[in-house]
Amino acid sequence: MTSVEPESVFRGLVLAMAAPANGQVSPWLQLVPFALVLAIFYFIILLPMRNKQKKVQQFLDNLKVGDRVVTTGGVYGSITKLNDDRSVQLEIADKVRIRVAKAAVGGYQGQEPVVQATAVE
Repeated sequence: MTSVEPESVFRGLVLAMAAPANGQVSPWLQLVPFALVLAIFYFIILLPMRNKQKKVQQFLDNLKVGDRVVTTGGVYGSITKLNDDRSVQLEIADKVRIRVAKAAVGGYQGQEPVVQATAVE
């Protein structure tokens, strides 16, 4: 068995990547780096963001009366009424009820928040 020197492998790769003798490069070969960037963008940014959105939507759809929640603004309360698809009524103290957007409910009390609050600077 013969050993292959790393220099010869590297030289072969460089020659393989070089432009052909006639100076024209296949248009399909030029699209490969662009496709790789798109694939990396999809798997690193878009796919995790889509999964997080599904998790948040599932959390909001499963809210029910009696759940003890915290809003993204830091208000703790118990859900007393689901008004419609967009708002809930929270009891934050004895006989004190407020109406908040359903999207403002960040998670259950005592657990990690499902919805991360966005900081405004």
